[in-house]
Amino acid sequence: MKALLISTCLLAASGATPALAQQPLPAPPEAPIVASGTLPDEAAKAALLARLREVYGPSRVVDQLAIGAVATPANWNAYLHKLINPNLKMVSRGQLKVDGNAVTLRGDVASEAQRQQIANDIATALNPTYTVNNGLRVAALEQAALDTALGNRIIEFESGKATLAASGMAILDQMSVALAALKNKKVEVIGHTDNAGSRAGNLSLSQARAEAVKSYVASRGVAPDAIAVSGEGPDRPVADNRTPEGRARNRRIEFKVIQ
Repeated sequence: MKALLISTCLLAASGATPALAQQPLPAPPEAPIVASGTLPDEAAKAALLARLREVYGPSRVVDQLAIGAVATPANWNAYLHKLINPNLKMVSRGQLKVDGNAVTLRGDVASEAQRQQIANDIATALNPTYTVNNGLRVAALEQAALDTALGNRIIEFESGKATLAASGMAILDQMSVALAALKNKKVEVIGHTDNAGSRAGNLSLSQARAEAVKSYVASRGVAPDAIAVSGEGPDRPVADNRTPEGRARNRRIEFKVIQ
């Protein structure tokens, strides 16, 4: 069953499954909210889009939703409506995923008070048949430093390859300085792709590109054991895959402080 994703744009991302992923702090107010995936009927789709537009503003919501044969628990639409509340805008670099009766939330918040508030919102919005995995963490100052160093830039590779373009190397020269300044912190380099081609091929390519970034920054003096890598392929889009600009934004490298 295809996942339902709700994500904000990142410039450098069993049962009907909604998910929310938001832009690194601070999230600009104009960042689009991309909703993609499968819902059981037009009424559910209209209700979800209406709720997203109510919370984020009508001009920010990008509709990539499809209608299909998906099974949902009783009153699922009502619970989804409650989950999408204004406090979710405090989550960055995150994802809210609802898979039947299982809810998973991950991402960064600015304080422990925010983390507790959002956890309480989710707990009060659901009935006891739902299980919640709260993966929220308090964002570190080091993460803000990496986000600032990367800025609104995309690390480019040769088309369809894990070979860094000259422009990508230039950005990584600057990122290497920021990474080295983190001292004892460990950083995950995450590769992402658009949805063109097979998912298996994109997962492999995103992993290879993350490995290429690790190799490059290691050659610039960053300790290899301080860098973890992963590839998420097309699974966490942050822009509209139906446009060339959106696909370009989804083909990205993310840096995340993990300890």
